[in-house]
Order: sequence, then C-alpha cells, then structure tokens
Amino acid sequence: MPYPFVLPTTSSFSFSSSFSCDSHPSLPLNASTYRGVVKDTLKKHKRLPPSSRSSNLSSVVSSVNSYLPYLFAVDAGLSHKAIRGEEISVIMKTAPSIEWRPTLSDHLVPGKENARVKIQSLEYEIFFALSTLANAHTLMARTALHPLYVTSTAPVGTQQRQNAITSATKSLLDAASLYDFLANRAESLVAIPPCGDITPATVRAQCSLALAEATLLAVLKDDPYPAVVAQDRNENDKEWMYKAPDIPKVRAHLFARLCLAASEHAAQAHSLCAAAGGKGIKLNEGFVRYLEDLRRTSRAKACRFFGIDAELGGQTGNAIAWLLAGLQELGVAPKEAKKSGGLSRLKKEWSDKREDRRVEKGAANWGSDAGRLEETRVIEMLEAKWMKQNDTMMTQAIPPIGPLLTQMPSGREIHTVKPFQPATLDNMTLEAMRAPPDGSDDAGNYPSSDDETLVDNNPVGAFPGTQAEYRTATPNYY
Repeated sequence: MPYPFVLPTTSSFSFSSSFSCDSHPSLPLNASTYRGVVKDTLKKHKRLPPSSRSSNLSSVVSSVNSYLPYLFAVDAGLSHKAIRGEEISVIMKTAPSIEWRPTLSDHLVPGKENARVKIQSLEYEIFFALSTLANAHTLMARTALHPLYVTSTAPVGTQQRQNAITSATKSLLDAASLYDFLANRAESLVAIPPCGDITPATVRAQCSLALAEATLLAVLKDDPYPAVVAQDRNENDKEWMYKAPDIPKVRAHLFARLCLAASEHAAQAHSLCAAAGGKGIKLNEGFVRYLEDLRRTSRAKACRFFGIDAELGGQTGNAIAWLLAGLQELGVAPKEAKKSGGLSRLKKEWSDKREDRRVEKGAANWGSDAGRLEETRVIEMLEAKWMKQNDTMMTQAIPPIGPLLTQMPSGREIHTVKPFQPATLDNMTLEAMRAPPDGSDDAGNYPSSDDETLVDNNPVGAFPGTQAEYRTATPNYY
C-alpha cells in the first residue's frame, strides 16, 4: 500500500514582482492567477479532516496541472526558448522569494510541523510543484486501494478489485515518471537545495519507491491469498456458508521474482535516503522506516511464493521452510517459538485491531507499515495449513532456512517508467497573452496556504479607513 504522503503548503507570490515579459505581457499575471488557485487548493486540503481529503485530491491534481504550463512558460522565457514556434522573452527583475513548507524533512521539534523554507529560484518552485503533483498521484493510488482493505462492509467483487488495482498502478507510474523527471533535472543543478524534500537523492528514492509499489500491485492483481485472509476476517461475508474460497493456481516463481525486483527498488530508495542523512540532510524517520519495511515485506512475499511453488510440486517441507524464511524477513517469530504466555498474544491482537481501526476510519496513516501486517497474516495462515498437512500426511523434514535464501534468483522488472513531458500552452493562449494585462498582480493582499493569516487591526464595527479616529492601548473608557 502506497506511502501516506502529506501535501505541502505555500505562500503567496506575485510573478510580476520578479519577472517581466516583453513578448507576452500577460504571462506573469496569468502565472500568478493559476498559482493562487494551487495555493488555495492546498490550504483547503490541509484543513480538511483526514477522511475527507481523498475526495479533494482530484482538485489538487487539476489545479497543479493547470499551473504547470504557465510555470514552464516562464522558465522557458528566462532561457529565451520557443514554445510552439513562438519566442518568449522573460526578464528577471529581482530574485523571487517564495516559501514552501516541507513535509518529508525530519521535524526539529516532535509533534510540530516544520518551518517554511524560503526559495529564491524558479527551479525549486518547479521542484516543489512537480513533487506535490507526484505525491498527490500516490495518495490517489491509496484512495483507490482503500476499499480492498476495509472489513466492515461486504467484500469487493473481482472486477471491482481489478479496476482498483489498475487505477492505482497508473497513478503510481505517473508519480514515478514525475520523480524521474525531477531526478534527471537535478543532475544539472549546482546549488544546494533548501531542504531535504527536493534533493536529488530524495526524488530518486521516491521514484524507486513508486516503482516498487507499482511492481507489488502487479503481483497483488493475481494474488488470491490477501483477499482470502481479508474475507475470513470480514464479519459481513456470507459466502463461506455455501462456497469455499477460490484459490486458483498462481505463477508462483514469476511472482516471486517480481517481489524481489520490488525489494531491490525499496533497498535502493532506503540507501539513497541513508546516504542523504550522512550528508546532514535528515528525512522523516517514519518515511525511512517505511522504506525498510517495504523491502522486508517484498522479500517475505517472494519467500511465500517460493513456498507456494514448492508446495505445488509436493515439497511440503521446503514450502514450510520458505514460510519460516518469510517470517524471518518480517522479523516475526514462528508460532512454535512464541511465548506461551497470553501477554504477547494480547499485545499482538491489540496492535492488529488498532491497524484495522485505522483502515476502517480512513486515517491518514493507515498502511504505514508497508503491508507488513497483511503479509504476516497470509504467511501464518499458510503455515498453519501446511504444518497440519505435513504432520498428518506428508511428514517431510523441514530444511534449514539459510541455504534456501542463498538460492534466491534476481528480480524481474515488469514496468517501464515513461518520460514525463511537461504540458505547454496552446497557440490561442499564447496569442491572447500578447495583450497587456487587465489588472495588477498584487499577491501581497492574499494570505498564504498555511493557517497563518494576516491579522486585521481595524476595530470591530469601524468604518474602513477610520482606524486612527479610535483610541486604543489606553486604560481609559469613553
């Protein structure tokens, strides 16, 4: 399940205060107008309750997509590049001063959001805008997958499940394309980024993360076991009364190699973030832990599919060993090695119910364990089933885990990241912007997208412009 990113917020900014365009005089004003829509949309999204933010993601994506053509037009004008055959000439009058609030950087004060960082380059404005769009695509993938994990309603049908996974995969691949574009663009930069959210290592790690999650969704699309476990825990399921769950044969060896490819992408993302931490750029501890959990979960899934492949071949002992290897990757002790006392069992049940409540309520941090709990439930179900079969019928010896892990093959890729092509303004819009602007571009009168708003010092009920006629800061009463 994709990572629960938090969308950033930004301050107001007037393009006309820093840029002028002789060829298209209305370009700075139009860019400021569409940027103001992005600012207001992010402000509204932040103030919504977590359960209502998913329905607002389409507005965030739409507003950023509408703003990007104007932003790239200003960027092209600074380099005197042509758009659709028209030369755009933009002159920078003063260095821009824009503020964004990072969300992936580590919190200096626990429980308090980071302070806003000031950027004085249009390049980093592009970085923040595109990373916001990519994070929104990732959150849309979470929204599409959420019904698959809810157990308080009837289980979703097969077609609905396939559609949800297909939609989520498309969103993740779109996010990976944006991250890859930013990572390639960052290679030509020499300035030090203002925060850890937009460093080359971070955006490259996010690209690997999105690719890993999209690869796991290719496995989930044809993996029947998570749905069987969720159906067994669903109190509203009535199918068990007349029909056993359908568990078709899967291409176990292929799925195992796909999971290993996902674990390699997650390991690459984790190493990039760890290397950034060594350079003094510390990222959010929860994000770094998620990358490690995703790597472990992916390897555990691979072990499970190797076990399924062995069980289909009649090697129950090897299959159980693969399941034990999967539990070892997850850091979970087998049931036989667990303490017989009830305290640890109650603690585990309480942790599982807490995660279930997060899913049911649609909390912002549901699935923050990278699917570790879900995979643990699947492996423990298969372990109990195969152990019973082996103890009663097969009686095969269970080999040690170490030699099996050394036999793991390399991963196999299934997705290719398509290059991102920034949208450009059409000829009609470019021609219309040759006219002088209709009004002034004054962003200073508008509040930022944070909760910090300008304080109105006018007395309550006073006529505008008559503040000086009222006596204040005096103990006398009149």
